[in-house]
Amino acid sequence: MKVFDIQLASINDVKAFVNAACLQPFDIDIVSGRYVIDAKSIMGIFSVDLSKPIRVEIHGTEEDGMEFYNAVKNFIVE
Repeated sequence: MKVFDIQLASINDVKAFVNAACLQPFDIDIVSGRYVIDAKSIMGIFSVDLSKPIRVEIHGTEEDGMEFYNAVKNFIVE
C-alpha cells in the first residue's frame, strides 16, 4: 500500500483526480479524519474538508501505486 497526501484546491482538481483514480483497476481511498472515502467517488470527495491536505491510500502493487502517483503528482503535498 502506498500512502501520500494531496491538496485539491478547485473543482477542476477534484475532477482530474477522480478521472485519474477511475482509470486504475485497484482500490484507492481518501482518508480525512475518521472518514474513509472511495477516491473514485466525486460526491464522496466533495463531502470532506478540502481546505486542508487529505491522505490517499493506494491498495495495489508498488508498480500500480507509482503509476497513479505519477498521474496525480501535481496535487501531492510534500
